[in-house]
Amino acid sequence: MTIKSTSEKYGISQYTLRYYEKIGMIPPVTRTSGGIRDYKSEDLDWVELVLCMRNSGLPVKVMVEYLKLYQMGDSTIIARMELLLAQQEILLEQKKNIAATLERLNYKISRYEIAIKTGKLTWDNDDN
Repeated sequence: MTIKSTSEKYGISQYTLRYYEKIGMIPPVTRTSGGIRDYKSEDLDWVELVLCMRNSGLPVKVMVEYLKLYQMGDSTIIARMELLLAQQEILLEQKKNIAATLERLNYKISRYEIAIKTGKLTWDNDDN
């Protein structure tokens, strides 16, 4: 798959794909005999992993470290798992914060819905 096709498939720029490879967030991409990037299944797997991790907030330096550890082989399995567990904890905390925020928003929306039906906005003393 060409870099253009890969870019379109994942909705990211060709520059971003080259950048990810250049800084070591993904392994060097398979190349044709003429040196053109030819994304194979394993290359696409890495792109998908990077996008997933970046969407979860994983810092670039951590993803680079993860790839380095991966390339070092099975002796780094524990270290790789620890990186992922740390990110899992961060995401669980974010999920908790988002849930609390949604609960608060749902409450406020319900108060506005009542106000629309009754023509009267009433709040508890601690609402704002």
